[in-house]
Formats: sequence, structure tokens, C-alpha cells
Amino acid sequence: MRKSLLRAAVAAVALFGAATAFAAGDRPVLAVTEFDNQSGAGWWRGGVGWELAGMLTNELAATGQFRMVERSQLQAVLEEQNLAASGRVQGGTGAKIGKLVGADYLVTGTVTAYEENTKGTGGGISFKGISLGGKSERAYLAVDLRVIDATTGEIAFVRTIEGEAKGGGVSVGLYRGGFGGSLAQENKTPAGKAIRAALVLITDYLSCVMVEKGSCESEFNAADSRRRAKTRKSLDID
Repeated sequence: MRKSLLRAAVAAVALFGAATAFAAGDRPVLAVTEFDNQSGAGWWRGGVGWELAGMLTNELAATGQFRMVERSQLQAVLEEQNLAASGRVQGGTGAKIGKLVGADYLVTGTVTAYEENTKGTGGGISFKGISLGGKSERAYLAVDLRVIDATTGEIAFVRTIEGEAKGGGVSVGLYRGGFGGSLAQENKTPAGKAIRAALVLITDYLSCVMVEKGSCESEFNAADSRRRAKTRKSLDID
């Protein structure tokens, strides 16, 4: 009798452990919608919104912390719902779209600002693909990010993410990775680097607030406070 009870207890503990492990390993399912553009970026053209969505999907999948809905599956549903034109999910429709594609959350992004400056520094030389001096480059990109709970349709997380790329002095003709489609020509440009920086930061932010849920949030809050302070300083109010 005691042996039977012991076996039952061991089985129960094992079952509980397995269930706990499954719960701990359960990853949020995300679907990234087409990016929207409200900036004057010259590199924005037809198809870029979905290309950025695809790149962010790849970045998020690479963390191993999320399960991602395929772009083609999401795009088909959005087109059917007549929402793909703007790339934005309004009101409570996030819950409906999320249910149709099997997502827990919908991730939306809007490029709200893009700035690029290139100035000559003089004395530039080039030898075998290596450039020394000659120019200084900077690109700045701001993306308004929203994460919509696909169960309730409410906004779960919202943040403005900034990507910035600076270069000059020394630039080597070696570039790892690359863009395709409409963004192919931005591989080695300041714009391309700023885009990549923004996508990596978005990935880090979502990992922080949706998975890690710890002290990492303070770093993003501090960055947002600096962004707000910088914006206030740039306003000329009489």
C-alpha cells in the first residue's frame, strides 16, 4: 500500500514538474503588421512597410523568446479585412485579427521621423574599397511602437524607439548581412544602419517588457525621458 502511495506521489510530482516546465517554456505568439510611414524619408517606397515587418519578425524569432506568425499568413488576413492599406489596426479589431491568425499580440510600427546629414570633412582618399576621411554621416530614425493584446484589443505596450547611426573618418568596405527588395540599395547607407539599429532596439524592448520583465525596463524609461526632454528643447514656444 505504501509503495503504491509512493509511486502515486512520485508520478504526481513528475506530472506537476512537466506541466510547470511547459508553462515556463510557453512563448508569446506575435504577429508584426505592415509598418506605416509618417516621415519624409526618401528611401520609403512601395513594399517597404512589409519588408520592415518581415525584418522585425526575423529579429524577434532569432531571440528564441517568441513564436512568430508568418508574414504571408498575416498579410492575407489583413488584405481580406481591408486593413493592409494603412498597416494599422484600429480600435478593437486587434482581437479579431489576432484570433484569425492565432496571435497573442499584434505588433505595429509607424516611422514618425527620419533625418540624415552628410557633410564633407576634406582630405578623403580611397584605396581597395577602404575609405579614409572625406565625409561625416549621421542618420536618425524614430518608430512609434504599439503592441495590441489580441484577446482584448487593448494596447498592452507603447513606446517610441529611436535608431541612430553615425559614421565618418574610417569606413571599411565590408558589410555583414543586407537588405532585399525595395531596401536593397540601403545596405551600406546611414539609413540602412539606422533602420537596423531601430529594429534591434525594438526587439530588445519587447524581450524586456514581455519576457524578462525586470529591471531592464528602467533603461528604456530613461531613454524615453531623454527623448522627451530633447523634444521639448527643440520646441520654440513664445
